[in-house]
Parts: sequence; C-alpha cells; structure tokens
Amino acid sequence: MQAEVNIGMVGHVDHGKTSLTRALTGKWTDTHSEELKRGITIKIGYADATFYKSKSGEGYATEAEAKKEPDKWEIARHVSFLDAPGHETLMTTTIAASSIIDGAVLVIAANEQCPQPQTEEHLQVLDILGIKNVVVVQNKIDLIDREKAIENYKQIKKFLAGSTAENAPIIPISANYNANIDKLIEAIEKTIPTPKRDPSLPARMVVARSFDVNKPGSEISKLKGGVIGGSLMQGKLCVGDEIEMLPGITKKTKEKETIEPITLKVDALMAGGKSVQEVGPGGLIGVATGIDPALTKSDHLTGNLIGKAGTLPPVLSEITLEYSLLKREGFDNPALRMGEPIVISSGTATTLGAIIKLKGNNVFLKLKRPVCADKKAKMAITRKLGQRWRLSGFGILK
Repeated sequence: MQAEVNIGMVGHVDHGKTSLTRALTGKWTDTHSEELKRGITIKIGYADATFYKSKSGEGYATEAEAKKEPDKWEIARHVSFLDAPGHETLMTTTIAASSIIDGAVLVIAANEQCPQPQTEEHLQVLDILGIKNVVVVQNKIDLIDREKAIENYKQIKKFLAGSTAENAPIIPISANYNANIDKLIEAIEKTIPTPKRDPSLPARMVVARSFDVNKPGSEISKLKGGVIGGSLMQGKLCVGDEIEMLPGITKKTKEKETIEPITLKVDALMAGGKSVQEVGPGGLIGVATGIDPALTKSDHLTGNLIGKAGTLPPVLSEITLEYSLLKREGFDNPALRMGEPIVISSGTATTLGAIIKLKGNNVFLKLKRPVCADKKAKMAITRKLGQRWRLSGFGILK
C-alpha cells in the first residue's frame, strides 16, 4: 500500500536520525559505500513504515511489534521517512529533503548541549519552508541520568521558543534500545496529519534520487532502463503515461554543454515496496523508465521535475529573488556582494548562481544550471562564509 505522508528526519550529525529511522521502519537508510565508511548520512535516505494502532485504542506500535500479536492491532497509517544528512557541508541535501516533506521529526541528542549547529540550521530550514507539523525527539536518554535529561529538556524548550516548533511535543526515547518508540508513533499520528491533496491536478513529481539498477557485467540484451525515485506532489501517474522531465539531462559536445528536456514513458511503478499500476500523491515512489541507465546513475537526475508535457513550470537560467538573510547569535552574515557565488536550492535542485545585480532586497542571479520553478517558489540561499558554506537566507522567486 502506498504511503500517505512524507516525514523528514532532521537534526545534528550523529544525534541518531538513521538509528531512529531503523527503529521505526526496520530499514537502515545509510547504504551508500561512503556513508558506511564514514558512519554518516550523505545522500537522502528513505524508508516506508506502517504504523499500527491497538484495536482497544490504547496504544501504537511498529510493524515488527504488531506482528508479535496480530489480533491485537490494526493498521493506522502508511508513512515514508526521509533521512536527511546532519553534517553542515551537506546542508543543500537536507534542504532538498525538506522540500518534499509534509512534517518533520527533529532529533536532538540528550547527552549534548542544545542547540548544536545543525540542530539550529535544520530548524531554520523548517521555518523557511513553512513546515509546521513537527515532533521533537530527545534521543539517547539511556546515556544520561534523570537530572541531566530534565536540564536538556529545558534547553530544548528554550531553543524552540519563537520557532515553528515552539509547541511541538518533545518525546524522550532511546532509538538503539527501542525505548518509548510507541509514544513517538502516537505523537507523530496526532501531530503530523495526512495533507488534503487534489488528484485532479496535473501530475507533478519531484526527483530526489535516480539509479542504475543493473549489476556490473550484465548482458546488453538484459539491461534495464534507469529508475527515478521521488515524491508525487499532486495528480497521479499511471503505467504507460508519457511524461516530460525538466530541466532535463546534460549533454556535452566539444563546443558546449547544454541541458535538454527529455520525454519518456512510465514502464513500471513501485510504491511501498510493491509494483503498482497507479500512484497518487504522498509517500515515495520509484518510476522505471527506458532512459539510458548511464544517465540515471549516482543521482544524476536529482533536481528535475516530472509531469505531463506542457504542465510543468518554466525552465529558468536567470532568476530574481526577493531575499532575506538569516540573523542569529555568533553568525556573521554580511550583505550580499556583486559577483559573489551563492548556492540556490529549489525543491530538490541545487545550483550555483552568480550575482549580476542587486537592488534593494532583490538579487538578480545567473544560474550555472537552470531550475524549473513556479513564481513565488521559496528558495534557500547558501553562501561561503569564511571556509564554510552556510545556510544564510531564503528568497521568493519573482
């Protein structure tokens, strides 16, 4: 069954997001070789989960727990989790993940001072993108005593004051020991509702991942086309649909490099780990296509939009943003400068932009790679401050 809602797992590096995702879904989302080597999330990880509610209405459980006493439980909801990187150098990936979520779980380690740098930045991303349905997790309570847990709780409440998550429930847990996971599921079910969606709107899918599913050494006659992963934001997709991808794929010649739109056919659809004939909005889906798998490997198509030809927003190589810069303690964020390179995140697309004009609070940018976006779309601004690229502000597309 297809998931109904996308939930982001955000927070500082090594605070337990991936471990919590595993506790809720049974899946370890760090599968990339470099992720396993370094022990951190680099790419967007995702996993589906089915939450269960007791028939007596007294509690919630994961699928693994519900299977132990199947007569006691009934399905409450199918959800998708997106596990976003916590490391500051991977903030653009986190922003991409946040752009396709309906709610968020903000993970904060109880054994560290709150807030940590990316805890603060991830909360700002949720504020910028207007993600209001948030559950806060106080993880690693097994590593501290009661007094320290209470002190950390007070730090969290102070940190959340004035933000979109000011009144969010705070659930103490231990992800590694599956402690209080049932209470966390209950908080998610009560705090993050399934959004109302209009299936009559034209299909629009945000591409978050793309894959080559062929094993090395596969025979040419047995090669499969590239697979695209992401979330359908509106409308529906069916097997056999003819769809368009924008901005498209990069083509290089000796003279120049161009980005060209591509038209393709939906060969198969996957949702909830199963092959289906039709998908609607909500959850994460996979789309099998006839695209050359060399073009889809290593997430090369991340940042594209997919939909019926003629229904997608315009492709833009130059944009004007009405922007605001973030202000916070200990963060020097000077005014933008002419010629300064900045990173723009629009949906799951990330591109470098050069400032060609500044006028008041409007910035005019020439983009290295075009984006496909509607007017009034929110875009995050990341700039190099000192030796680091930092989330610095946001803009509204004019």
